[in-house]
Amino acid sequence: MARLNFILLLIVVACALAVVRANHEARKLFVAMEAEQKRMRALDVEWGQLQLEQSTWAAHVRIEKLAREKLGMHPPVAGQIIAADAAVTR
Repeated sequence: MARLNFILLLIVVACALAVVRANHEARKLFVAMEAEQKRMRALDVEWGQLQLEQSTWAAHVRIEKLAREKLGMHPPVAGQIIAADAAVTR
């Protein structure tokens, strides 16, 4: 009987250690997940800022201003516009 109690005690201790280890691993994974979620939020903020910056750099008014000032371009007058037919026959 004492031998059976000893074996059962070893099994209970092994199970308790397994539970402690599993809880520790779950906490470590939770901390890692929280850190990654924080990083994800920071990247989302940066992405929003980059999209805003891109829309600023690509604004039509800015492009037109640069074309006029740096490239010396100007809008065509009515006589310079030629309409091309989009339908191409083979």
